[in-house]
Amino acid sequence: MYVIALGAWVAVLWRWVPMPGGEGMDMQMSDPGVPEAMALGQGAVGIGLYLVMWGVMMIAMMYPSTVPLFRLYNSTLRELSTLAKAARLSTLLAVYTLVWTLTGLVPLAVNSAVAIAPLAGNHGSLLFGGVLILLGGYQLSPYKYRCLDNCRSPFGFLMSYHRPGVRGAASMGFRFSLFCVGCCWALFAFMVVAGSMNVLWMAIIAVVLSLERTVSWGPRLATAVGILAGVAGIVLIGVTMI
Repeated sequence: MYVIALGAWVAVLWRWVPMPGGEGMDMQMSDPGVPEAMALGQGAVGIGLYLVMWGVMMIAMMYPSTVPLFRLYNSTLRELSTLAKAARLSTLLAVYTLVWTLTGLVPLAVNSAVAIAPLAGNHGSLLFGGVLILLGGYQLSPYKYRCLDNCRSPFGFLMSYHRPGVRGAASMGFRFSLFCVGCCWALFAFMVVAGSMNVLWMAIIAVVLSLERTVSWGPRLATAVGILAGVAGIVLIGVTMI
């Protein structure tokens, strides 16, 4: 999975991923709201390309912190044939990836209701400040930590949600992806406002969410990020309003 994630990062960095807007638009793709506006402007084809792009980004950012669950689940399949094991592992991973890919519909829906690019251009400080306050509040919420606990404990997750067979693998992939979305959605909301194809913010957020889920001090990091984001958002809005 690390190799797959690395390949996804290479595809993003070298612009090998098909993107709405076509050739010659790379310089604009990192701006807030631009990928979403281009996708919506091209109809079904643009939306499809955006979801492919978003899915590759999610593979790059989410796969590394999913390795502990994947390894533990693999260890429970030792008695199965290679084919049966591959079917279950690939199903869990495919469902997990599909759910994360479909979350790309959310920024598209938001952008169809409120165009992000002109809003960021005209009221960028207020927009960023508001999203930072939202991020800060969610990072400190009980639901964030409930989801984070399930993401941080593959053993606990499997004890609670393990189901046999390929259908069971699909169910586990779906449940785990929901916990991961619940844990990380506010970080991705900020990423969309900062620019969904802004590679610097992608890397920072990928590091933060991976550390939250894999190191012993992950919950403390989540709290620190929440406090920092909330304070930064309040300061940014306050300075803008003066």
